[in-house]
Amino acid sequence: MATVIDKVAWIHTEDGKVLSTRSRGKDAYYLPGGKREPGESDLDTLVREVGEELAVAIAPESAALLGVFEAQAHGHPDGVLVRMTCYTAAYEGHLEASSEIEEFAWLTYGDRHCSSPVDRLVFHHLHATGLLS
Repeated sequence: MATVIDKVAWIHTEDGKVLSTRSRGKDAYYLPGGKREPGESDLDTLVREVGEELAVAIAPESAALLGVFEAQAHGHPDGVLVRMTCYTAAYEGHLEASSEIEEFAWLTYGDRHCSSPVDRLVFHHLHATGLLS
């Protein structure tokens, strides 16, 4: 039986690009978000993680499920999977890399090779639906 890492991610696109983050000391970009804490709902996790990483406030009432994606976890042994529940949502504030985040970037479909396997699935979905150029 595979080990599954439960994550929630924020999908924010502008002008055909998707917001992505790179943690300190990491070589790949990840969609903003993170692991659920015990007892947290998807939206609790989304609000907490995005607030910690990018210093903005997600508007929970605006959140809409984009999809659930599952793939091999980047940097983990074979058989460790990430199941990432993805939401779009409005936010308030000014995007700023904080906490463990070294930088944020706006990535296109052509940049998908710089991201984790599960993020690439999201990139494919966004590209297929016309949200990512």
